Amino acid sequence: MRTSIPGSPHARLRRHRAGSAAAAAALVLAGLGTAAHADAATPHRVSSKAVAAAVAQAHVTYESACAATPKKGYATCDALRVTGGTTAFQEEQAAKKGTSPATVSPEASSATPTGYGPSDLRSAYGLTAASANNGSGQTVAVVDAYDDPDAEADLATYRSYYGLPACTTANGCFKKVSQTGSTTSLPTADSGWAGEISLDLDMVSAIAPNAHIVLVEAKSSSMANLGTAVNEAVKLGARFVSNSYGGSESSADSSYDSAYFNHPGVAITVSAGDAGYGAEYPAASKYVTAVGGTRLSASATTRGWTESVWRTSSTEGTGSGCSAYDTKPTWQTDTGCTRRMISDVSAVADPATGVSVYDSYGADGTGWNTYGGTSASAPIIASVYALAGTPGSSDYPARYPYGHTSALNDVTSGTNGSCSTSYFCTARTGYDGPTGLGTPEGVTAFTG
Repeated sequence: MRTSIPGSPHARLRRHRAGSAAAAAALVLAGLGTAAHADAATPHRVSSKAVAAAVAQAHVTYESACAATPKKGYATCDALRVTGGTTAFQEEQAAKKGTSPATVSPEASSATPTGYGPSDLRSAYGLTAASANNGSGQTVAVVDAYDDPDAEADLATYRSYYGLPACTTANGCFKKVSQTGSTTSLPTADSGWAGEISLDLDMVSAIAPNAHIVLVEAKSSSMANLGTAVNEAVKLGARFVSNSYGGSESSADSSYDSAYFNHPGVAITVSAGDAGYGAEYPAASKYVTAVGGTRLSASATTRGWTESVWRTSSTEGTGSGCSAYDTKPTWQTDTGCTRRMISDVSAVADPATGVSVYDSYGADGTGWNTYGGTSASAPIIASVYALAGTPGSSDYPARYPYGHTSALNDVTSGTNGSCSTSYFCTARTGYDGPTGLGTPEGVTAFTG
């Protein structure tokens, strides 16, 4: 049974997308006409152009894992769980095998992954060597609300499936605590936030498998409790802290900034939001790296991947915008926004090009799922910082990418809504709101 907490209702945000019929047709057009009758185990020679054409047809339905509209002073997680349709990963696998693509079942769970795994993400972001060789001795913290009772077991399943080193309490790699640091007095369990927790832990594992992980669980989704959890993460020694949640901006944000997010020497990443154009907090904090979201697809380019701004509809896509309250950090030099501009950098977030996650807590989607949302991009970027090395003790690592713009994949197409100042919501060459300076191409942009 799906468990819910009073004050944190789980919105079922149904998304209507083109289904498997269009995807199957795309395979025929791509020259894979008799794919439905091919042996899935038989190698099928197909060009990268044909694979890209098939992948472009990926369309899914999805729902928000947590409450859609938090009340004042509270945040919602930015995790989106795929509930139907065909993902980019499924399209790619089918095209390479010469078969018709499978579809995600209504309950969304599967015996095997239906989204991008570690090798895909490392390939896309130039991290294959760094993920294998870097990260030892670093600790990445994940801050979320409520408890996921199955967090460690689910993490073990994900890492075992992908051949990653074990990360457990017993071997000292994994630790789960409350916002006060207790390992025994944990918050009430919640299945929606448990999905978010699994997504975060799996993304850290995918990008920085040699790093240790600390999961800090706030007792509620209030900004005060989540902020207290951030402070606890830093107290426990984490130099990289991922936050995959957000809420509306308010005049209280400056006090939250000083109380919870002003941690020199710590790379704090925050999701830009999933509701399309518009600023959220704490992504608007001048002390954090605000992380936008892209649609990531296999392509016939030299890189092998292409990205555009993630937008599904006028109310569904990566967040961005000019803050109404937070002051502009000195390293931001765009001229259209006199205050803090969101985002700084970005990574994959479109559920249709989503990532593989293993989650067993609650009745909804038990097993392998595909997730999207900027809840995926924030822990990815936190983990890239971990691969890049320990930040300077007096540094705010959010400034690092601004000194290495050529070491990022510039995302130049797509929009997340309508705005009066074009780059606030529309990609362009160089800096723009939805994707910031771009996506990782190795770790150089995340070093001081």
